[in-house]
Formats: sequence, structure tokens, C-alpha cells
Amino acid sequence: MTALAKLKLVSAQADQKTPMTVRRNKLTGKIDLQIALAKAQAEGSVFAATRTKAIKDSETGLRKHVETALTVRPWWWTNQTGTVILGLRYGSKPIEITKGKNAIEVGSIDNLVDTLLAVREAVKAGELDAQIDAASGAVRAGFKRK
Repeated sequence: MTALAKLKLVSAQADQKTPMTVRRNKLTGKIDLQIALAKAQAEGSVFAATRTKAIKDSETGLRKHVETALTVRPWWWTNQTGTVILGLRYGSKPIEITKGKNAIEVGSIDNLVDTLLAVREAVKAGELDAQIDAASGAVRAGFKRK
């Protein structure tokens, strides 16, 4: 009996990720960083995100992976009345959530994590696909040659 005869063979194809799925995953990843930052701020601790970066070693010429610090700027701020406001961003561009509205009034800082979790669920459900697509187009327009 051959080695392949012992295995269960099936006909399968990997799921193809659409560009919209990639954009949703990118935004949910950034929202996850905002959630971690908000939780750390609520606990009074310091949040330090890192990412793995491949660099070329100048001595040996080989590529190696190092962890570098990642700057995470908060998407929320406090207005003049003391209310916390949350603005969503895709890359460097703000996302217009509905026509003429680009921010969410959270109220107090205690509601921030719950609001971010609700926004994350909305993004995963595809409720903001048109807005993400528009923001993505604006980001890409900045890279076009003139």
C-alpha cells in the first residue's frame, strides 16, 4: 500500500480574499489596537504595541527579524463640554460614518471600549463597506502620479 492511499484525499480550494475583506480585516486590526489602548488607559498602564520588521544585517548581509515599537495614536478626544468623541480612520483618512457625520459621541471614557467593540462588529458585518471603500479610494488617490 502506498503512502498516499493511507490519506484521505479531497477536492478543496482555498478561500479567495476579496479586496473588501482585506480592507475590513485591516480596519478591524486597527480597531483592536484602539481597544487595547483604551483598556490600558482605563487601567492606568502604558500600552506598547510592537511589530516584527525584517532588516538586513550590515555585518553579515543576512536578513533578520527584529521587533520595533509601533506608535498608536488614539482616535478619540474630549470636546469643550467634556464629552468623549470617537473618530474612525482608514489609513490617514477619516471615515464618514453617515452623510455629514464623521464621529461618534461616546459620552464618558467608560463607554469607549464598548463603543469600539460595537464599531468592530459593525465593520465585520459589512455595515461600513461603502465608507471604507470611499476612504480607501481617497488613500490610494494620494499615491497616484501627476
